[in-house]
Amino acid sequence: MLKPLLLCSLVLASWSAVADDSYLLGAGDKISIRVFGQDDLALKTQLTDSGTINYPFLGSIKATGLTLKQLEQLIYQGLAGDYLIAPSVFVGIDEYRPFYIHGEVKKPGAYFYQPGMTVNQAVALAGGLTERASRDRIMIAREANKAEAENASLNSRVLAGDTVTILQRFF
Repeated sequence: MLKPLLLCSLVLASWSAVADDSYLLGAGDKISIRVFGQDDLALKTQLTDSGTINYPFLGSIKATGLTLKQLEQLIYQGLAGDYLIAPSVFVGIDEYRPFYIHGEVKKPGAYFYQPGMTVNQAVALAGGLTERASRDRIMIAREANKAEAENASLNSRVLAGDTVTILQRFF
């Protein structure tokens, strides 16, 4: 009986290590929650606009702004003691919320974020630059503060929820 438990713990630990520990959950992220040996506590859900999820026994949980590890810990604390003894909780991302790219790209729109993405990779997803696009006049409006866009380059990191604008070049 100990071997399957050990194997499951190692698998869950390796999945957690793959996820970016600095990634903050936000509205639109699709996540999976599993508790080892408790199939009735498995949940696949999307964070609502308010950034919450509804979890069995615990009710509404605000997940926006938390890392995967922090959400795991929050669920662990809620289940431990009253419901389970030392639950093994795993939270993973099934689908990241999108980022947006517009301006001088061939296919502007919303695209699903991938960890480590740069503006250059975002442009590639959007079909490349138009012939009028500037490689130097790029703006990123971060999800946390959409009102203030910052200057960027093709090597700048794009985060989930960001809006990338490729401006026209001067002729």
